[in-house]
Amino acid sequence: MPGTNLTREEARTRADLIRVDAYDIELDLGSAREGGTFRSTTVVRFTATTPGADSFIDLVAPSVEEITLNGTPLDPASFADSRIPLPGLAAENELRVVANCAYSNTGEGLHRFVDPVDNETYLYTQFEVPDARRVFANFEQPDLKATFAFTVTAPTGWVVVSNSPTPEPVGEGATQVWKFEPTGRISSYITALVAGPYVGVFDAYEKGEQRVPLGVYCRPSMREYLDAEAIFAVTKQGFDYFQEKFDYPYPFAKYDQLFVPEFNAGAMENAGAVTLRDQYVFRSKVTDAAYEARAATILHELAHMWFGDLVTMEWWNDLWLNESFATFAEAVCQAEAPGSKWPHSWTTFANQMKTWAYRQDQLPSTHPIMADINDLEDVQVNFDGITYAKGASVLKQLVAYVGQDAFFQGVQAYFKRHAWGNTRLSDLLGALEEASGRDLKAWSKAWLETAGINVLRPSVVLNTDGEIESFTVLQEAPALPAGAKGEAVLRPHRIAIGLYELVDGSLVRTDRIELDLDGARTEVPELVGRHRPAVVLLNDDDLTYAKIRLDEDSLAVVTENLGGFTDSLPRALCWASAWDMTRDGELAARDYLSLALSGIGRETDIGVVQSVQRQVKLALDAYADPDWREQGLARWAAAAEEHLRAAEPGSDHQLAWARTLAAVARTDGQLDLLAGLLDGSMEIKGLAVDTELRWTLLTRLSATGRADEAAVVAELERDNTAAGQEHAATCRASRPTAEAKAQAWASVVESDKLTNYVQEAVIAGFQQSDQRELLAPYAEKYFAAVKGIWETRSHEISQQIIVGLYPALQVSQATLDATDAWLASAEPAPALRRQVVEARAGIERALKAQAVDKAAGGR
Repeated sequence: MPGTNLTREEARTRADLIRVDAYDIELDLGSAREGGTFRSTTVVRFTATTPGADSFIDLVAPSVEEITLNGTPLDPASFADSRIPLPGLAAENELRVVANCAYSNTGEGLHRFVDPVDNETYLYTQFEVPDARRVFANFEQPDLKATFAFTVTAPTGWVVVSNSPTPEPVGEGATQVWKFEPTGRISSYITALVAGPYVGVFDAYEKGEQRVPLGVYCRPSMREYLDAEAIFAVTKQGFDYFQEKFDYPYPFAKYDQLFVPEFNAGAMENAGAVTLRDQYVFRSKVTDAAYEARAATILHELAHMWFGDLVTMEWWNDLWLNESFATFAEAVCQAEAPGSKWPHSWTTFANQMKTWAYRQDQLPSTHPIMADINDLEDVQVNFDGITYAKGASVLKQLVAYVGQDAFFQGVQAYFKRHAWGNTRLSDLLGALEEASGRDLKAWSKAWLETAGINVLRPSVVLNTDGEIESFTVLQEAPALPAGAKGEAVLRPHRIAIGLYELVDGSLVRTDRIELDLDGARTEVPELVGRHRPAVVLLNDDDLTYAKIRLDEDSLAVVTENLGGFTDSLPRALCWASAWDMTRDGELAARDYLSLALSGIGRETDIGVVQSVQRQVKLALDAYADPDWREQGLARWAAAAEEHLRAAEPGSDHQLAWARTLAAVARTDGQLDLLAGLLDGSMEIKGLAVDTELRWTLLTRLSATGRADEAAVVAELERDNTAAGQEHAATCRASRPTAEAKAQAWASVVESDKLTNYVQEAVIAGFQQSDQRELLAPYAEKYFAAVKGIWETRSHEISQQIIVGLYPALQVSQATLDATDAWLASAEPAPALRRQVVEARAGIERALKAQAVDKAAGGR
């Protein structure tokens, strides 16, 4: 995407020259209801270390009306390529830029949304990574911190929220003016503005003499579903825990959480004004796993107020310092905070976050946690499973290595030393070394500066009496995927080994040994001479980041008794190991299905249940022998219906199985059940067929040709909301006709009119795993269109299309060949190449797994 990039070297040069003091920003949003553009006036004061030098300021806007530098007008026509040149700087500078900036419908910059329920307009900003420049002129890099003072003109009666406390508006007539106090010194990407007829609920966090005002906001059409009390409870839990562990008071004047429409991420850590996707305001019944995920997001963003906002990375290569720490913090807070509803958070972490990390770390694009970020395009595709989940896993390993008390002592010193500043990795490691007394240079090099995953396997030798004669932990460093940079390495690991016995059908831990691993072989003399337990589980308590394998005897016991573990974490570790073996072609897809069918009925953790349900569907769609796939799907669908009918009425498990059946129903009887639940002619006791479940049922009925356009229109009349319109778009795109696919393709690829959420919904409907033959012609169309999309669409929109429309369902050598031919001829930008190469890796992995599954069928 031309004209919007910034290289690390450019940023370094500018940071050496400039120190920014303050921004005064005036935004006129009085015509927001009409859309189009808005007037943005920026006055920025900054110093230059070398008077007479030239620099530039960033702006993405349709037009610039005025540029004045130190009282001298500059030609507005000098604005080009998303930059305003700044020639001949003085020691002390004042720049004034007046521009016409554009509202977006892509979730970037200042997003504009019209709610179909009340026909009102709602705005919010999303600036990470480089999109504050879509709203006001600024030096768009994290190390050029400044204070920001916003003055906003908006329609009378609106709510306007920013980083500073909301002032009383002034003025009469159609518009009013809100003049916010300056912020503390923060980076441009965490400034924020939310405006519109939002509604709020208010509370306060109080601790001794400290009082922090709290607000929770959403659109009026969502207000009846807003459980603000539960949101405040989690927030206050986080305030208590983080302030104690960080030994630094919350650094901002207030803390608002705003649930906004069509948000691209889960949430964004704007200082004192966090924005969250409004799907977290649940319109229908959801499982407890959804509430846990929302709580994790709330805590993640709150942790960012210290790690990321108060102390910010110098450049985006240390993005992991922000995201890994916040991900670790969310989990440890849920696990340890008094009164937490989710003390099993490490189970969820092992089952979901680490699975994401393991997948990402096996792609050709794998990279060290401390990634090499050359420019903004690099960082925009680097919000991945390594930056978040692997980094957090490694922080958990670091805590095991240095001790939790020393870890938080180091973090406390780090915050005090660098408050309101910018840091590098060495700053954090230095503080941790001082607190722990450990030299972390070798640890950092092994864990943070290398890519790839280690595999840990037990080697157990028994004597004739069944006692352990030797026990060795073997560590492997599989070669990095072809095309990945660097070399695989063995790492030091702090792990626990759990010993489990079968007691009345349950797997109970009878002992635990904690030790350090280093190198390819580590002997464990503590186990020599002991009776061999039923299961030996490496990495018990999930202290390290590594793929774990079970020995043959343990695997046999787990296969028959996986649901028998009395604690959820070892179950999650075994589920994750089985899934990883399936992805790696060490366990056939049909055998993973058998394992799931035998163990999932005893799984009590609903988050694990839902993960296994998703993984089984993926295994059958991508990793099963195509000649056997339909048989496997039929077994899974039959099991889903059986579990649905047997589940406790009204339970989370019942809802999860209803959604699973809706994803795979295929027989006339199963589809009749879905249709009957939808029209009310059939009932399953306790199952609430509410708004979201109705759309889930209708999507499957549409995809199988059982529901027509009239059914979609009727459902949309029941739920004519933004969410309803998105679901309707999915239903229409999912229909099994050439006309439906052509319409969906044209609306996404040949037009740029769809909003980010509607586009996402259309893509989800288009890619139906039961419609491979219908979708086959679009593989060639994809490669003809993808580069043009990258070059003409915004980052968020192009990424949706590039990843979402890749012909991932066409698992064949022909797809690999077509991808390779495109990569060789198209000369794609590095960030575009990465996305396509990652998608290609999915085809390669699926072909390998399908061959393994085919061979298993001949056993």
